[in-house]
Amino acid sequence: MNTVQYLPAEDLIERGLEALMQALGPVETMRFLTLSQPKRLEAVKRHQQWQATLEQKEFFDQIFGPE
Repeated sequence: MNTVQYLPAEDLIERGLEALMQALGPVETMRFLTLSQPKRLEAVKRHQQWQATLEQKEFFDQIFGPE
């Protein structure tokens, strides 16, 4: 069985930045690194939004089978 050798974090960061710089150039690399992530909705709010789209009978039929 082969053992996987991971790069040290510093090397991984350096090689990743070099690859980005080569592929995108300095401006787009910085833009990529500073992109903001969309905020996730709180789990309860997500669940409530999902529930609001459900048809109760259809959902129960899928889970428990038709009456």
